[in-house]
Amino acid sequence: MSDQENDIQKNNPLHGLSLEKIVTALEAHYGWEQLGQLINIRCFQSDPSIKSSLKFLRKTPWARSKVEELYIKTRF
Repeated sequence: MSDQENDIQKNNPLHGLSLEKIVTALEAHYGWEQLGQLINIRCFQSDPSIKSSLKFLRKTPWARSKVEELYIKTRF
């Protein structure tokens, strides 16, 4: 990895975080009901679980971006 790539990763607030850690932290902080209100996706609103959410988010880049943005805004 080049120095430039290292600098980019150092400035990336999601560097080193798995999608599972992000979703778990958001669910613990907001709960499924509020999370489903903040991000209007069915995997948070209808019979939600970490496993089903991860499956959907890994296949759906726009939804994953929304989850990552919320995580960054929440500032744990």
